[in-house]
Amino acid sequence: MDKVVTTVANKTNINLKQITAVLSLIKEGATIPFIARYRKEATNNLDEEQIREIVVIYEYEEKLAKRKEEVKRLIEEKDKLTPELVALIEDSSTLSEVEDIYLPFKEKRKTRATTAIKNGLEPLANTILECKNIDLDKEALNYLNENVADIEAALQGARDIIAEMYSENHEIRQKLRTMINDLGVIETTLKKDAIDERKTYELYYDRSEPINKIVPHRILAINRAEKENILRVKISIDNEAFIDYSFNKLVKNKESIEAKQILEAIEDGYKRLLFPSIERETRSNLSELAHEQSIRVFASNLEQLLLTPPLKNKVILGFDPAFRTGCKLAIINNNGDFIKKEVIYPHELRLGEGRHEGRRNLSKKVLVDLIKEYGVELIAIGNGTASRESEEFVAETIKEFNLDTKYVIVSEAGASVYSASKEAIKEFPDLHVEERSAISIARRVLDPLSELIKIDPKSIGVGQYQHDVNQTKLNETLNFVISKVVNNVGVNLNTASSELLSFVSGLNKKSAQNIIDYRSKVGLIKNRSELLKVKGIGEKSYEQAIGFLKIYESSNPLDKTFIHPENYSKVSKIVDSLDLDLNFIGSKEFSDKLSTLDISSLKEQYNLGTYTISDIISELEKPLRDIRDEYPSPILKSNVLNLEDLSIGMKLEGTIRSIVDFGAFVDIGLKNDGLIHKSKMAKHWINHPLEVVSVGDIVDVYVIDIDLNKKRVGLSLLKS
Repeated sequence: MDKVVTTVANKTNINLKQITAVLSLIKEGATIPFIARYRKEATNNLDEEQIREIVVIYEYEEKLAKRKEEVKRLIEEKDKLTPELVALIEDSSTLSEVEDIYLPFKEKRKTRATTAIKNGLEPLANTILECKNIDLDKEALNYLNENVADIEAALQGARDIIAEMYSENHEIRQKLRTMINDLGVIETTLKKDAIDERKTYELYYDRSEPINKIVPHRILAINRAEKENILRVKISIDNEAFIDYSFNKLVKNKESIEAKQILEAIEDGYKRLLFPSIERETRSNLSELAHEQSIRVFASNLEQLLLTPPLKNKVILGFDPAFRTGCKLAIINNNGDFIKKEVIYPHELRLGEGRHEGRRNLSKKVLVDLIKEYGVELIAIGNGTASRESEEFVAETIKEFNLDTKYVIVSEAGASVYSASKEAIKEFPDLHVEERSAISIARRVLDPLSELIKIDPKSIGVGQYQHDVNQTKLNETLNFVISKVVNNVGVNLNTASSELLSFVSGLNKKSAQNIIDYRSKVGLIKNRSELLKVKGIGEKSYEQAIGFLKIYESSNPLDKTFIHPENYSKVSKIVDSLDLDLNFIGSKEFSDKLSTLDISSLKEQYNLGTYTISDIISELEKPLRDIRDEYPSPILKSNVLNLEDLSIGMKLEGTIRSIVDFGAFVDIGLKNDGLIHKSKMAKHWINHPLEVVSVGDIVDVYVIDIDLNKKRVGLSLLKS
């Protein structure tokens, strides 16, 4: 373990003491969110990302160490393990390097070489490799048998053996890897019978790009086009140069009779075995790196989206746009409870001008009556089909009736997925899918985290080639992001859904449902200690979860903070020493007296670490702090922007909706988002848009390109 931990330290630049502390806590059953918040002294304030990195690298290094031991054992069983091989294996830093070393000793399926060995030609191959300038025809006569008919058959078999030995040579394989990575070019051409109607992959019809410069999203695009049978893809290098290198490396006497046989074997082994193997491996590695980048971008987008500030304490009308079937309206109160639904038909349905105008006016009346009767402060309009027309209708109504109401455009990606789910049907069994969607759209504004958590992240629409990447790694990363956000925000134990609870540290789907069942049976949970009465919640689960679960109805004011119950008695003593009443945490008097505390004396008196004391004081000063309030709020509007209204150089305010490797898409109030290319984000070169913007950011942008035919707008963060 010591060697593995040292390797983790070298790869993470985190010291051994911190890494050992993390691994010990994980082994004891602690979760990453719990360690990050409540064991800061042990880890010296490592955050969730650092802790996860330690765990992921440690698990890989453990796997690598076990494989090294296994490979040594397997080679030793063949009585071929040498000190040199042991050193090679021990010096390997990746699983692929270990597998390369093991390759010549691995049990193989039937190949030309294994057939030749079975036919007794391995000694002839070894003789040829010695390059002693012997008469090969005469030597080959010694190996003729019922399976080897003549001299040429014997020499061919020997060459097959040499070709496979060459293709499995560890140094040769590593050299080819390096050459491909440094000098290789990936080439794409359009297949003869390919069908690319929208010319999606036109950029790659005849393209070559150095492997060491190709960006991840192009790899993913190429892979997808190849899978769709549109492109032919290959890697090219100077094959002759590598064959010359191989010949000089392996042939002991280049002037010998045997040299020609070895060269022929090398050429065959390179073309048939070695290059295809390393080409596949290289493309797999490129794809893996592209997957990792895509997953990172997706994770970042998702995290920022989940951290969108809630518009609390508002009565919101969810507006799910449609043409033929009508727009579904749903009103929720400031707690998110559904209170009213309606359907209106404001959009033209080929009824004739008069009839359409009548339906539109009736729709306005219904909308105005709802706004006035229920005190609607905000209308959340889904951005799907008929969104643009619905926005115009809402803006027109607000202006015509002088309503003190704003509207906001909401991404409805995944709303229909959730609305048709078992959970949605269980909550609203008497409503249609579209009506549930309208409720979901409204709730996405009131409390984005609580609503979005119900939806598979891949349906939310902030990913990049998300269906092309490794789904296991994607799901693991997205679940980590969700867990991180949920635990950083905290959860109301008495109102949270089972989906939200399942991401709380120490809980899972089963224990989350048990909490819901317990609430249904006994009503409000009155204090944190009551959680231990829930089926399936043991001491360890309680320890890991309880600090992130808040109870605003509790008689103990600390139950609505992130302060862990393990420190309640110490906190009470600190508060008593200041002659304060816990019922008034968050007040100015509290803050004033807390500011007089001497951290160093508290550490000694109460055996608390500096980080823990600082966190406790912060919670006592602002017990209802919500980290989401630090992020930009959605833009509320009352009028509409048309594409025709734009002009080059115009300054607009927009919201970053999604980020990809080459830029960011911005909602500026049009039906389609505008694009800021990464070259238009900063005066200096940036590697990735995430260096400058995040999903949810409110930004000032300048119009630099307008394409009325394609309905596209080019934007810049830079004023020209």
